[in-house]
Amino acid sequence: MVLGGGGSTGHAWLIGVLTGFVETGLDVSAADLTIGTSAGATAAAQLAGATATELYGAALAAPPAQAPSTAGRDQGRAARGRVVDHLERFRALVAASADAADMRRRMGAAALERVAASDGSWQARWRATVAARLPDARWPQRPVVLTAVDAHSGEPVVFDRHSGVDLVDAVAASTAGGGYPYEIGGRYYIDGGYRSNAENADLAAGFARVLVLSPLGGRSLYPAEWGTRLTAQVDRLRAWGSRVVTIAPGAASEHLFGADAMDLSLRPAAARAGYEDGRRQAEQIADVWG
Repeated sequence: MVLGGGGSTGHAWLIGVLTGFVETGLDVSAADLTIGTSAGATAAAQLAGATATELYGAALAAPPAQAPSTAGRDQGRAARGRVVDHLERFRALVAASADAADMRRRMGAAALERVAASDGSWQARWRATVAARLPDARWPQRPVVLTAVDAHSGEPVVFDRHSGVDLVDAVAASTAGGGYPYEIGGRYYIDGGYRSNAENADLAAGFARVLVLSPLGGRSLYPAEWGTRLTAQVDRLRAWGSRVVTIAPGAASEHLFGADAMDLSLRPAAARAGYEDGRRQAEQIADVWG
């Protein structure tokens, strides 16, 4: 099972899909391998200590839903502005890069420059934020890998329970996409979504059946010739013999993602959209999943 990235609304959508599955009698939590990237890393880690249904309830109870309307709109605009600024910087960096490896090195270098110029407080704040999201800080016994990128070398990294890295730190590294890198043992890491699009489905190579949940629907700022887009990853998996099914948000809910991905007030709507997507497609998934 591949849980892709997509910000706060993407995370809520993932939890909604999994809850929709459960309520139709389909349980995919016992996958032989779960691959989590960014928001998907958070979801994968949370499922070690809570059920999808419990997490869904929390997503529906997002605090901004009770905030005054003016304050809620201001929060949403601020979140959107931060995402848009980041996307503009990212587009410029992609345009200057020769390939995906070059892009990762450039992104890592930019992140290291930013943390060097900071007061260093981001690390502790981000770790505390991530820790508060996890019902259980222990790695699950079932196979889970979380993706990241080494900011020093630009090389892709995967963490699992055998890596000697705390689960909280692994999730914090995989979700370090806001500009600052996350430090573990003297090395800095950036968001796993920079590895190979937001899904990293290629890590499922060798598995007979692969389920991909993609909050961003495979959308990518990377040039097609880099071969990193979700469609290219799925094509390779199928060429290697895997049976692959991909689920993405329906057209009616696409506006909840992308530039609005960090708007917390949209989490309940994104969770409900995921729930409906999961219920609607559960039968198709069951035919593949068994």
